[in-house]
Amino acid sequence: QVQLIESGGGLVQAGGSLRLSCAASGRTNNRYAMGWFRQAPGKEREFVAAISWNGGNTYYADSVKGRFTISGDNGMNTVYLQMNSLKPEDTASYYCASPRNKYYSGNYYDGREYDFWGQGTQVTVSS
Repeated sequence: QVQLIESGGGLVQAGGSLRLSCAASGRTNNRYAMGWFRQAPGKEREFVAAISWNGGNTYYADSVKGRFTISGDNGMNTVYLQMNSLKPEDTASYYCASPRNKYYSGNYYDGREYDFWGQGTQVTVSS
């Protein structure tokens, strides 16, 4: 059974930084793309960032480009989201997700492409 567990959320002042982690378990020989999404109260879930199965390509929402960095290690068993220059509008629950298929190459921006989701970690940015 595939599990994705996020950690690293918290409360931070505007301009500060946080590093989120997502640990994947339940599958071997990881060759899976990973993504980060977020959802604020009363808003729809939105794409934040994604990384290809080999780490060679990264993708970002325009709203976080230049401030957030996605990376992975151990064959994408663990994926990170370094968030710098945080803004109050970044406040949301952050979820990591992964497609079911190895070597995924599709529309990383579409949440419907992802089959496994973590439970989420809360990020709150105060002004």
